[in-house]
Amino acid sequence: MSELAAQVGLASVLALWFALVWRARPALRQPSLRGLWITVLAATTAITLFQPRVVAWLTSAGVDVHTVSLIRNLIGVLSAGLVLLFVIDSSRTPRLRLLVTVGMAAALVSLLVLDLLQVDHGGAGAAAAQRPASASSAYWLILIAAHLAGDAVAVVVCWGYSLRTTERDLVWSLRLFAAGSVLALVFWSGYLFHLYDPAPRLLPYLSVIMGVHGFLRVASLLVPSATALARSATALRTTWQLWPLWHDLVTAVPHVALARPRRTRLQEVLWPRYPPALLAHRQTIETYDALLTLQQYVQPDAYERAHRLARQAGVRDDRLASAALAGAVGQARRAVLVGVPPSSVAQPLPGVTHGSSETLLGIARMWPSMTNVLPCRERSSSAQ
Repeated sequence: MSELAAQVGLASVLALWFALVWRARPALRQPSLRGLWITVLAATTAITLFQPRVVAWLTSAGVDVHTVSLIRNLIGVLSAGLVLLFVIDSSRTPRLRLLVTVGMAAALVSLLVLDLLQVDHGGAGAAAAQRPASASSAYWLILIAAHLAGDAVAVVVCWGYSLRTTERDLVWSLRLFAAGSVLALVFWSGYLFHLYDPAPRLLPYLSVIMGVHGFLRVASLLVPSATALARSATALRTTWQLWPLWHDLVTAVPHVALARPRRTRLQEVLWPRYPPALLAHRQTIETYDALLTLQQYVQPDAYERAHRLARQAGVRDDRLASAALAGAVGQARRAVLVGVPPSSVAQPLPGVTHGSSETLLGIARMWPSMTNVLPCRERSSSAQ
């Protein structure tokens, strides 16, 4: 269990530092995210100094174990105070913020004084490395009370506010932060019991709980990045699925495209010329514009004929409309390419009047199998 606790703790620390570095630039630029980032930074520093491997590395570098424990305790109390300041910031109550600031300063000074009054800082082994800097009960209670207060308020405020806001990213950030605070409450309650009953059997389980708490802090910090990544993935998937239809249509009707298509869709996805969301939006609009232009080349009975042929070919009922549109549009596209003049009256294509992405993706899905299903009129026959 001790080895598992060490691995979980190290993984959570690495994940926390990665998340902090990844989110540093956008978080520090936005006041609404800055408090969360600084809070997680302080907590990450304290959690890092709680890891036995980190403590062993510092002591091998000449740092005293007591010094490491004291710094960890002070940063931990600072983290608890920052949690309180972060969660009460939305209420904008200056007196309460001042009270929290004074209380945090008093707790930090009290820990320093109690540590200075402690004569013996002895202790050895991994257990000592993860214990408070002072053996004083008052020191323990101040340290743990600060954490319990900060995490308890964080659970109540973050969860309550998440039920009132409609911003999806903020909702998940607050709920994940609240869930992490619940685990922190469990950890510090168990840690207090461990301090008065120093048998090592409980400490590995507490270390695992703190590691999972770290992963939840990572998740709360990375919610905006995860959302942006999901949106980019959706946009790239749309680009990938739409590309064959878009490529063929803008090749036939080039004036609707802002830029010439590349030779393969792999190039379009792996080396996009625009941000993924803009690329997907542009291709959707250009495909729709091409469909509107091609309506002047659609034969009056093309949709119905393509519909019958698709049904005869065994196309599923929910894809028949898309297959019929693909067949009619494919015939119109080939008419443009062979030089058939446009009709004076356009033939509206059912279902594409609003150019929804679902309709266009449905046509793209059936495009390879239906594009050549209808015969194309020759230029000479159209001119007679």
